[in-house]
Amino acid sequence: MAQIELIMPKMGESIMEATILKWVKNVGDSVEADETILEIATDKVDSEVPSPSAGVIAQILFQENDVVEIGKVIAIIATEGESVAPVTSPKVESNLSSTNGHNVSEPAVIKASEPAPQTVKSAPVAAQMLSSNSNKFYSPLVKNIALTENINVQELDRIAGSGKDGRVTKTDILNYVSQKQQGKVQAVQSIPAVQNQTSAPVQTKVESKAPVAKKETYATDGNVEIVEMDRMRKLIADHMVMSKRTSPHVTSFIEADVTDIVEWRNSIKVDFQKKYGEKITYTPIFIEAVVKALNDFPMVNVSVDGDKIIVKKDLNIGMATALPSGNLIVPVIKNADRLNLMGLTKSVNDLAGRARANKLKPEDIQGGTFTLTNVGTFGNVMGTPIINQPQAAIMAVGAIRKKPAVMETEFGDVIAIRHLMFLSLSYDHRVVDGFLGGSFLRKVGDYLEAFDKSRSI
Repeated sequence: MAQIELIMPKMGESIMEATILKWVKNVGDSVEADETILEIATDKVDSEVPSPSAGVIAQILFQENDVVEIGKVIAIIATEGESVAPVTSPKVESNLSSTNGHNVSEPAVIKASEPAPQTVKSAPVAAQMLSSNSNKFYSPLVKNIALTENINVQELDRIAGSGKDGRVTKTDILNYVSQKQQGKVQAVQSIPAVQNQTSAPVQTKVESKAPVAKKETYATDGNVEIVEMDRMRKLIADHMVMSKRTSPHVTSFIEADVTDIVEWRNSIKVDFQKKYGEKITYTPIFIEAVVKALNDFPMVNVSVDGDKIIVKKDLNIGMATALPSGNLIVPVIKNADRLNLMGLTKSVNDLAGRARANKLKPEDIQGGTFTLTNVGTFGNVMGTPIINQPQAAIMAVGAIRKKPAVMETEFGDVIAIRHLMFLSLSYDHRVVDGFLGGSFLRKVGDYLEAFDKSRSI
């Protein structure tokens, strides 16, 4: 008989803790290898933690909504047939609560002296689950959401799954629930379960559905409303404060003439999409220039560990992406220096699309060495971004605007209408001084201004 410690996994280089969203399994439950035990969240993504081995949950050391440091033991799994009494750590005394706005499963913590209660499910859905002839696989998490939301098996079977082998994921079923609440989909009438008359009827108990948790608001004198931060916003806030506390921020600015880039993109964007099936934006062009400049100034592509400078050989470019919720996430293009413009375009579109659809994987947000944020998408001409720790610098690009500008020609200076854009670089002044930061930013501008407008696709 042996016991295995379940460790809070590391979800990214700069992420040192995660929040437990929900325990899918309870003390005393059997688990298979790779079966989901709990859901966790960081300020970047939500993720499911699988079991490293088959066994029985022997102990749960933290409860839902607890913030746990990376590397800490969060549960004990007994293996090789070890008998486990359904007891839990003294830290977890009460029932595990529901999260994410859905009262999903709510497994009760059972003390050894108390008899185990019977499984409680709504009768129609429970009967459907037991009698279904569906050959589709549904994870315990998906089943629990279905039970809570009164979704029968016929409805589950018609949900298009985005997971491996077409499996329905948590995101798929929650999207379905949202569409159902908005009246965009129609519920399927459940088919009554047919039971053999000689067999005992299925005994079920109906449990009233707990109210869905909503974002709390507090009214004061009628002119002020206090809104509770959502979980992701709280984590982002903590990360931003930590970054400002860690790094002395300095920001440099330049203005670049990107007329040739604008004219080139306008002339090729239709043919580019026909040829490659991808829309080309300015972002991959900016990333291409950043990568060239990082090769020229590798000491910008660093992080700090105490009094040591960690020089990163990989050029992994993070791209800040706005989510429908208003929050931001930073997916990472790995080894961006090995990709041509087509490869960068495909990576940018893929990561941005999956970010907005909440389909990023933990590895998609890990390992960034430098970050680019486009404040121009909000109509802003410039910004002073906060460094994405543990990186040493972050660049912001503003909106491209037509302006009159003085141009030097062989016939003298002339005033012409040009497409101009501000670029700003915030950098960690502990390791990047003004000369290095300013030179790097100017180099990015030089590469943009030297763009070959006759470039073929």
